[in-house]
Amino acid sequence: MFFMILGVFALIAGFAINTPALTFSRFARPLKVGGIILIVLGMLMSSIRQIDAGQVGVISLFGNVSDRTLNSGLNFVNPVANVTEFDIKTQNYTMAATSDEGQKQGDDAIRVLTADGLEVVIDLTVLYRVVPDDAPRIYREIGTDYMDKIVRPITRTRIRDNAVYYDAVALYSTRRDEFQGRIYKTIEADFRKRGLMLEQLLIRNIDLPASVKKTIESKINAEQDAQKMQFVLQKERQEAERKRVEAQGIADYQKILSTGLSDKQLQYEQIKAQRELAASPNAKIVIMGSRGNVPLILNDK
Repeated sequence: MFFMILGVFALIAGFAINTPALTFSRFARPLKVGGIILIVLGMLMSSIRQIDAGQVGVISLFGNVSDRTLNSGLNFVNPVANVTEFDIKTQNYTMAATSDEGQKQGDDAIRVLTADGLEVVIDLTVLYRVVPDDAPRIYREIGTDYMDKIVRPITRTRIRDNAVYYDAVALYSTRRDEFQGRIYKTIEADFRKRGLMLEQLLIRNIDLPASVKKTIESKINAEQDAQKMQFVLQKERQEAERKRVEAQGIADYQKILSTGLSDKQLQYEQIKAQRELAASPNAKIVIMGSRGNVPLILNDK
């Protein structure tokens, strides 16, 4: 565009001094030729537009937006047309309580009311991207600031609309995935209508009121105590069962002894024991008495 403007001025100056009465009229022809060359060069350079990777270009001419988009690389366009680039790579928008984590400075977390009337603070990250073919429509209907006009307000509104169906504790624990899936569907539908594609919705943190946290901690402690008591009772039952089996074994053993041993068998066992003691080098005389005629074994050494 600069060369075109410079060429126009050179051309005008060439025609202006094209008067024989002027001493420097001899420069008129070179100025005209140079002006034409500059205009052609400027038009050529303005007709070539480079679009970077991950971008698309939207063409507008005197307020009229073309439905054709320019892909990455070199493109030939009208030299007087305006080209606006749109980023089609994955973008993220974070709303967090921590001041340096989100797009907005300060506390930008989403505060919602749950079904039980409690206020819950949610940190959220939205992953999305512009649909390339819808970039002209976005430029025509929304503009380049679609992040503040579409992404932020729709996300915050849909989260508040869906949080009222859940209790605070359920939202924090058991139904968190269900809540995330629900808001994903509603936000994804709204984004699609406006030329945006929702890739992922990440609930980074759910902060409950202090009173609810205290109640949850008390419940967890009670459940842990109950589990500990169940373990102790189970251990005691196992110990009682072990003692019962042991006592039953002793009783069965004594019953077998009282009913299965005869006097002759006892005498035989005593004789075997006397022989073993008599064979011992430390024993000289072994005398054992019983109810029957038990022999007396003397060591001959």
